[in-house]
Amino acid sequence: MVGFLIAILSGALMSVQGVFNTRVTESSSIWTANVFVQFTAFLVCMAAWGITDRSSLLGVWKVEPKYMLLGGVMGAAITWTVIKSMDSLGPAKAVLFIVVAQIAAAYLIELFGMFGAEKQPWEWRKAIGMALAVAGIAIFKWE
Repeated sequence: MVGFLIAILSGALMSVQGVFNTRVTESSSIWTANVFVQFTAFLVCMAAWGITDRSSLLGVWKVEPKYMLLGGVMGAAITWTVIKSMDSLGPAKAVLFIVVAQIAAAYLIELFGMFGAEKQPWEWRKAIGMALAVAGIAIFKWE
């Protein structure tokens, strides 16, 4: 139940953040906004680490394979793509496409056991669910 509530909070925060970041670009630029977002996230994370954790910051270098360290690079790309999609599609349509893409990518990661995720068997109900999500896009865009 806690995981469910955290996931709902995550989705809501991502949508609100996307709108905020898109508005920040109106007063600056997309890369200035991205720098600000990543820098403030860094500050919050450092404060949280200092208050709650204090384990060695160098421990991240022990991760294998090393490409797993690209999360920050992806974070910058995510911020950029969310801003651009919200600017061109509007928040609701952008988030709808983003969420469907997340579901599809996550299912493929599970299906093929990519990046160390536990491999899951093909299930028709999940494929049907994905098809319904895509149909939801068509219905949402229908004018």
